[in-house]
Amino acid sequence: WLVYSKPVPANGRELWTLFLQCSCATAVIGGLFYNWMFASLEYSWHLSVAMAVSFSLLLLLALFVVHPARCVFSMIMPTLGTKQGRKLLLSTCVMIVVVNVMPNILSNIKTILQVIKCICKNSAESLLNSTALLETASWEFGDAIQETVHSVNIYRPMNGHFQFSLLKNSSLIYQQMQLAGEKIGKDFLAVEVLVKDSVRVGNKLVAGFSMLYLCFESTWYLKNYLTNLRFDNFYITKKLERLAVDRKAAHLLVGSSKNLLRPTGLKLSREEVMLCLVQAMLLTVALMLMLVVVAMDHFAFSVADTAVRKAAQFSVVPVALSIKYSVSAGVPSPSPQLPFQDFDRSYHHYLTFNSARCGISPPTPPNPSVLLVVGLLFCILYATVFLETYAHRLCRKIAGSFFESWEEERALYLYKKLSRK
Repeated sequence: WLVYSKPVPANGRELWTLFLQCSCATAVIGGLFYNWMFASLEYSWHLSVAMAVSFSLLLLLALFVVHPARCVFSMIMPTLGTKQGRKLLLSTCVMIVVVNVMPNILSNIKTILQVIKCICKNSAESLLNSTALLETASWEFGDAIQETVHSVNIYRPMNGHFQFSLLKNSSLIYQQMQLAGEKIGKDFLAVEVLVKDSVRVGNKLVAGFSMLYLCFESTWYLKNYLTNLRFDNFYITKKLERLAVDRKAAHLLVGSSKNLLRPTGLKLSREEVMLCLVQAMLLTVALMLMLVVVAMDHFAFSVADTAVRKAAQFSVVPVALSIKYSVSAGVPSPSPQLPFQDFDRSYHHYLTFNSARCGISPPTPPNPSVLLVVGLLFCILYATVFLETYAHRLCRKIAGSFFESWEEERALYLYKKLSRK
């Protein structure tokens, strides 16, 4: 660390040590950067490799040559435990939920629509077939009338048959239902693609902005640390203790213990505790929204599974058509009455609402690993809420180790401030 935090290496051995340290750091960061772009942000592998190699070479050059760049890079690591790191983890959670849960919800909704489409199609087809039953009955009834009056020389109807034209439009009904089903499928596919693309683009923008802001925040902290003696200067450091002992004023640190904190201690100020609670509440709101989406996935699966099972249990509805017809005709006396033949027949039909020919995709159960991964990530997020304060303290310690002379100036400024009080 002494070699890494030095502004200029003292000899060739320290130079090669610094180069080795920077090379190892950039190799690890380059690998993580490639995995982040390829696996999380879903860029193509060749673009991810090109970006990772270019980023690693630029990072190696900056770390090896520029001393403040090494300081900023070192402070980025603990800064990942602050709100910027939480934004990256939250974007990862959103991506996991959208990629794994939203398509599942849409798939189960499509299954429900397929069940409704199958029921509508089969019930319409069965109802149309019932008109064929009416047509058969009408033709048989017409034939009976023709046979009855054939042997009698009286007024004879030209045709005793009914004409049904509804069956001629059955193909049009099937065609319209097929077009409606295809339109619904295309609409759902378009919605699914739109949601995926929107979240993927949004996640890339959020991730890129978070990474840039992460670097900016570390740079901003270092800039304020080097230009403002009052910035983040309320810690009892070893240099301050040594300065107070040398000037025989150790009582100043004891009397000001309520206002000062030790950077290595676990004590949190009242302001730090309140900030942690506010961040935890905001994180809880995000967790509730994620759980609502996961609950919608389970609800959609439950409805789809129930619809498929109940549709398979639909029983057929028997339909009976009975025709009883009796007619008689008389002529003037003394001719006898001529009875016509009675017509008494029954026709049976069954209305069906489901068929094995319907192509219904089975409902997709929720993936339990999604909830497990999201839960683990949120445990890390809640941990970062309370570790954020210690991450800031670690950033200050890193800056002090890179600029020791300036750290002595800051300790002297704080000592004079305590002396005046």
